[in-house]
Amino acid sequence: MSDSGFAPRSPAFLADPYPAYAELRGRGRVLYYEPSDQWLVPHHADVSALLRDRRLGRSYEHRFTHEEFGKSAPEPGHEPFHELNDHGMLELEPPDHTRIRRLVSKAFTARTVERLKPYVRRLAAELAGRLVEQGGGDLLTAVAEPLPVAVIAEMLGVPEADRPLLRPWSAAICAMYELNPREETARRAVTASREFSAYLRELIAVRREKPGEDLISGLIAAVDGGEKLTGAEMVATCALLLNAGHEATVNATVNGWHALFRHPGQLAALRADRALLPTAVEELLRFDTPLQLFERWVLDEIEIGGTTVPRGSEVALLFGSANHDPSAFATPDVLDLARRDNPHISFSAGIHYCIGAPLARIELTASMEALLDLAPGLSPAAEPVRKPNFVIRGLEALPVVV
Repeated sequence: MSDSGFAPRSPAFLADPYPAYAELRGRGRVLYYEPSDQWLVPHHADVSALLRDRRLGRSYEHRFTHEEFGKSAPEPGHEPFHELNDHGMLELEPPDHTRIRRLVSKAFTARTVERLKPYVRRLAAELAGRLVEQGGGDLLTAVAEPLPVAVIAEMLGVPEADRPLLRPWSAAICAMYELNPREETARRAVTASREFSAYLRELIAVRREKPGEDLISGLIAAVDGGEKLTGAEMVATCALLLNAGHEATVNATVNGWHALFRHPGQLAALRADRALLPTAVEELLRFDTPLQLFERWVLDEIEIGGTTVPRGSEVALLFGSANHDPSAFATPDVLDLARRDNPHISFSAGIHYCIGAPLARIELTASMEALLDLAPGLSPAAEPVRKPNFVIRGLEALPVVV
């Protein structure tokens, strides 16, 4: 693939990747991208189907050795990152994924999430109120970031004094999910993984001695068919819940408000009618997707649109492109907060569908409602700077005035 607008390191592409996605969709159903050695899948129907296709997997090690799959083993120096990352259910396939997800689901229940609603709403109102008192500030650090960090930390039982540690660890680890991460990125991720793992082992040990009402205590107690989470799985699961439990929500919040500021008619409609909130949250998740890409290994040769993708290949499922595919959405490049037919895949699909999606929806609704109520004149104070990331799409800051 050449002469394409798909350029994940280009500032112009990062500012607005959606025209390049339209070009990709026009070129075909699957396109090989040499710089990252991946097959790009840009169409909604294909992305949706492949997320459910068992010929693909997040991992291949449940079936093949590195040599059999034609891949090199990870760098030995990166081991702390892989120890933390690779034992989490997001990176596993059945049967391990099935077993861990079932155990996590025993603690991370719908009832647990529903019980958090009053806390989420109260905290959202406090944060929005503080922003109003100050006359404005950075929406990212004032509301978007502290709300989901506090909620998932509260859920897991992380002491309040330790919560400022979580976001820097998460940012360093999640940087490894970008295409072709640099060695300096890997070094920071390894350091963060080592520190995060040590912290979580200590916290888990405390909860084993003195269980509480928190999610970590629930995970320790969870038993399924006589099976429990191993020590490595406990640490990896807690790290995944803490990272995934806030990263997407932070970016969805700032991406969403940035989109609203650029569509004042839609923002005015939302201010006038709060009944739009449920569909508005879904539309903002679709319109500027916080997770743009999800990678899968080809475990068995597949054919996509007449093109054979061999075993050992990696496919990049382009969520951002799928969410703007005109074959799935009427006028996909129009922000329509009243959109009803909205099969977006921002929370993935299949066995790796986001377990925290209900909590993310509660948080996004609560923060939006609090800001609409307490800061009805909220407006941008300056043009925001976008993070130089492609896979995890967000802003460095979103300055606002009230």
